[in-house]
Amino acid sequence: MQGSSSTTIDQFLAWLEHEGKSLNTISTYQQELKKFENWLQSNHQELKDITHDDVKGYILSLEQMGKSPVTLDKILGVIRTFAKYLKRPDITMDIKIKQAVKKDEIESLSKEECEALLSEVKESENERNIAIVYMLLHTGIRVSELCALDVKDVDFSTKVVSVADSHGDRRVIPLSEELISALSQYLNVIGVKEALFVSKTNERLTERSVQYMLKKFHVNAQKLRHTFCQQLIDQGVSLEVVSKLAGHKDINVTKRYAKSREIEGEFEQAIRRTFS
Repeated sequence: MQGSSSTTIDQFLAWLEHEGKSLNTISTYQQELKKFENWLQSNHQELKDITHDDVKGYILSLEQMGKSPVTLDKILGVIRTFAKYLKRPDITMDIKIKQAVKKDEIESLSKEECEALLSEVKESENERNIAIVYMLLHTGIRVSELCALDVKDVDFSTKVVSVADSHGDRRVIPLSEELISALSQYLNVIGVKEALFVSKTNERLTERSVQYMLKKFHVNAQKLRHTFCQQLIDQGVSLEVVSKLAGHKDINVTKRYAKSREIEGEFEQAIRRTFS
């Protein structure tokens, strides 16, 4: 199967050369298509069999990783050209790239929106999905980190979860009582497993599966992560602590949440000074 996909890429690159594309362009297309292929294979799919949903799922996963709209547009352009080569333009039909959020603007949920989301998820009566939403909202971990969690990473005696980032660095995050309750109920249902979050066929959940589940509730993991950080900052938690809990390598990333809070505070003070 893998050889077949590699042959498909090679034939596509030869087609690009015939179309008069430069060597640099062909090299870029090869790199991006290889990344797409690796993502597909991690989700048990092959490049030659891609569907419209596969492309949407890939672009969504890149959005969750924080790729800029400009970068996403270029990647979608590569896949669109590949779809043209396959004579299957439907693969990329009507897939839009979200407009960039202003640099200092952070999309997070208000307290009321958090309560509404949790209420909606609980109504689904799916213990796994309830535990996932609580985990993302109350720990701020990334989807990739969530999918990599094992049952042994959760310590109910000390009420913490040990999380590994993409570099293998670990951080320990305390668990809220609500999250402990949600996890306990979920684990009572699934029994003893290695992976913490599993599919109906008892396989470790993929990032794509989590993203699609969240989409049903009109939210994404990045917004839940932003909400976690913003709520901590709003409660006066120091930048250093928030940075460590969120696993930020650069504290300037954390400072964005503080800046957002300061701007709102300045607006409120300006009104009160002027009209009180």
